[in-house]
Amino acid sequence: MDFKTIFENNCAWIAQKTESDPSYFEKLAKGQNPEILYIGCSDSRVTAEDLMGMQPGEVFIHRNVANLVVSTDSNLNAVTQYAVQYLKVKHIVICGHYECGGIKAALHPSDMGQLNSWLQTLRDVYRLHQAELDAITNEQVKFDRLVELNVQEQCMNIIKIDHVQRAWYATGFPRIHGWVFDVRTGRLKDLELKVEELFSEIRGIYDLKPNLT
Repeated sequence: MDFKTIFENNCAWIAQKTESDPSYFEKLAKGQNPEILYIGCSDSRVTAEDLMGMQPGEVFIHRNVANLVVSTDSNLNAVTQYAVQYLKVKHIVICGHYECGGIKAALHPSDMGQLNSWLQTLRDVYRLHQAELDAITNEQVKFDRLVELNVQEQCMNIIKIDHVQRAWYATGFPRIHGWVFDVRTGRLKDLELKVEELFSEIRGIYDLKPNLT
């Protein structure tokens, strides 16, 4: 890769932005006020702002392999706390994507070294929904369905976080959304998950409201 091209592209991007708005970067430097926390996959084909048509400053972003919400991930927890407590985002989007390498690895277990512990969360998703998934005979359909079920489970995981519950009970926000990006067509798919209803089924186990101050 020629890194010189990257810096040339940067200069062209600056020129384009300042041509339409000479004070663009001056306004950008004043701070951010995003309404959305986006948790997506690190896959290089899936860029959050591009697929949503959003601009810098409009979306707070966290990405990792297979868009997982892992309770012991201090990075994810810090991002979530900052987004909810300080930026006061109104929405959290968990966005998976079809043809995800992490999901594929969960479907076909093998020793992947350091990735093994990370992918265990995905394999747990498979275990929770094994009856449904094993009944699907078409491998592509099964692959796609696990992508969707993973998004659903990560939406449940984000609700379990204390910072999210604290804000949720105090203000009614953030709202949780589960999406899938179809890399084959470029389309975003809203899974239309009723997250609050799903959480109510396990509220007795994970609800922190009695202990939140």
